[in-house]
Amino acid sequence: MLEARLAKPEQPLDDAWMRSVIQRRGPTLLGISYRPRQVEAFRLEGRETLAALLRYRYELIRLAAYWDEIESHGREYDTSELDWQLAYAERAGKQVIISVGAVKNFGYPEFFVPRSQIESPIDEGSLVGLKTRPALLEGAMRFISHVVKKYRDRSSVVGWQLEHEAVDPLGMEHSWRLGVDFVEKELEVLRDADASRPVLMTGFLPTSSVVRLLQWWRTRDQGDSLAVAARCADIVGIDYYPRHALAGLGPRTLYLRGGNSRTERALLKQLLRSARQKGTRVMVSEGQSEPWETETTPPSPKQRVLYSCQPHHLIENFNNAMLWLKPPETPLYGYLFWGAEYWMLRHRFGDPSYLGAFARIVDEA
Repeated sequence: MLEARLAKPEQPLDDAWMRSVIQRRGPTLLGISYRPRQVEAFRLEGRETLAALLRYRYELIRLAAYWDEIESHGREYDTSELDWQLAYAERAGKQVIISVGAVKNFGYPEFFVPRSQIESPIDEGSLVGLKTRPALLEGAMRFISHVVKKYRDRSSVVGWQLEHEAVDPLGMEHSWRLGVDFVEKELEVLRDADASRPVLMTGFLPTSSVVRLLQWWRTRDQGDSLAVAARCADIVGIDYYPRHALAGLGPRTLYLRGGNSRTERALLKQLLRSARQKGTRVMVSEGQSEPWETETTPPSPKQRVLYSCQPHHLIENFNNAMLWLKPPETPLYGYLFWGAEYWMLRHRFGDPSYLGAFARIVDEA
């Protein structure tokens, strides 16, 4: 019961973010992920938005190769969208991780497979493996190989991400999952195309016992994405969301509140011990920095903020992660803030607080 809270979604906008103490980051790289489809959902202009975000003094940006965008017609590849994004990042002097998917990638709806690659709908509750979807696997491996070979000579590219929360169910909308055998084949192709750069794989960190139990039940046959990442990847990426909405109940919303919970600490201890034994790096691939409400696209109320992620929570979530590993342990490799497009939307309509909280971190941490 301590993990749940019934609250009004809209909260007063205050200046708590200006007074919050900021933890030092040491050698941890800071950065963002750029989501072009979220930019479209907010009706922002893509190049202008990315250019504005690249002016801040962080080191790392994650870009996505969306399969259905790049291979929309048969086996013809059009990487023009990713090309300009990478060019902008390079001009700004950023290091880049390219997420090659292929089936799943970051950003809603997380499923970016061309229609031509899906012979029939994927059955709910099914496991997508070598034998069940061989044609999909063949197409995915071909796409991954193409993208990696195209960009492997760019010195700005410092790593690749394979899938997104690779073997977890596709959000709450679908219950099918990729099989470990499917992902391992993709990994082989990626490493064959470029053995010189590390591979990042990500997973969702449950910050409450409710979510942990649900995640265990849905992935109990082959383990969740964090477990697979710890076993297969060079960099384990943690997707960290301490507050999120469950359901609307009239004028109020039921939220789960995590962050430094017993469940979270136990899972982190196990994950970090495993990574230390293998010499695997760990990063926060998504640090919650925008609201997670009941709507897919978070709303932006005028002169108000949303309960699930207020501006001071950017700092609070960052601080929590910086305290996960203490000397003499190896610090986090990186921390990517999730929600940069939302900050730009808020700024456009007169609220600079989210961008202000981010700027404080990159300038003071």
